[in-house]
Amino acid sequence: MATWAPRSAPSRDTRFFMIMALLMALLIVAGFSFNLAMGRSSFAAPWPFHVHGMIFMGWLALYVMQALTIAAGNRALHRRLGRLAYVWVPAMVAAGTMIITVSARTTGGPFFFAQNEFFISNLAGLFTFGGLALWSLRVQRHSGWHRRLMLVATSILTGPGLGRLLPMPLFIPYAWPLANLLTLAFPLIGMIADWRRDGRVHPAYWWGVGIDAAVFAASMALAYSPLGYAVTESVIAGTPGAERPMAAFIPPGFAM
Repeated sequence: MATWAPRSAPSRDTRFFMIMALLMALLIVAGFSFNLAMGRSSFAAPWPFHVHGMIFMGWLALYVMQALTIAAGNRALHRRLGRLAYVWVPAMVAAGTMIITVSARTTGGPFFFAQNEFFISNLAGLFTFGGLALWSLRVQRHSGWHRRLMLVATSILTGPGLGRLLPMPLFIPYAWPLANLLTLAFPLIGMIADWRRDGRVHPAYWWGVGIDAAVFAASMALAYSPLGYAVTESVIAGTPGAERPMAAFIPPGFAM
């Protein structure tokens, strides 16, 4: 890891990651705000949704603050805030697992996603985020690895924001793969920036994106296997979520 020595000025590199952090955070906030404005969600949602929202928005605030503090040269505050991430990442995984399960059982998940995709592949993506984020924390002494792995990890979280901004029902039955594919845009921008600036792509991107893509492919294979269907059915059995079709569908009377 220590052999990578970017030829770009640190200040320029730091500004890039600050801008990317702000863009990803703004996209996610915009997606949820748009959903609220359109009446597709409300503050009257059950308490698990509020807990999940506070933890996830807290992560975005922490991620942006980390980008801003290092850009401002405040390494002491950056390190102190960074310690929170060791607690926040597991909290993210726990809260995400809770809300995926609650959503699957109460509504069956968004109708434009197949239930088995939403449950199995969604959990896989959540744990991929957690693994990459913790890896990033473990290699924080190597800033090139640290910031790129954290960018890839956080890009996974942009899926829900993107899904709320795009007309997902129009993409049935490919809405779930499309939403996940679009999250790779942020690491791709980073890879292009590396290539233009240094003439090569940092290996952290290859590892991060490679793991993300491999886990997604494996999760889709599992979701559509007999085991994936059986696990999904066992989770939603006897709940309102079991009343909708397993496959993505258009509800009767639905209009864009």
